[in-house]
This record gives sequence, structure tokens and C-alpha cells, in this order.
Amino acid sequence: MSDADLRYEREVHGLTVKVDLDLCVGFGDCVDASPECFELNEDDLAEFTEPESVDRETLLEACRSCPVDAITARDDEGNLLAP
Repeated sequence: MSDADLRYEREVHGLTVKVDLDLCVGFGDCVDASPECFELNEDDLAEFTEPESVDRETLLEACRSCPVDAITARDDEGNLLAP
């Protein structure tokens, strides 16, 4: 996976977490929920910072905080855990 891809998709804490750039509109709720996990880039799109630095539940809560469901989290069996 390229560095650019890692800004919008990560495998962390047994989860595959993705930011859908077509859905993200930059509300920033994910950043408010966990600035350790997400930041808004120069285009006001969410991208990862250091999601490994927080526990799994904090990461999931940050994913679930997106009001437009632009962030998804799936477990290693493909089950959708967020939104």
C-alpha cells in the first residue's frame, strides 16, 4: 500500500478502516472525537494521523462519529463495525 493510500485506509487493531473521499465533506467530527486518529487535510477531507496510538474502542467511536458515514471499520472477518 502506498503512502497516499495509508492516508485513507489502514489496518489497525484487527480492523480495516477506510475514509470514503466521495462521502467525506469535512465536518471534522472524527477529529473532534479523536485527533490522535484523524485530521482534516488541506482539502478538508479526513485522513489518518496515528490511529495505532489509541485503543480499538476509541478508534471505532471516532469512525462512528461521522455524520455522513464516510468512515467504515470492518473486522478481520469483514463484519461492518462502523458506522
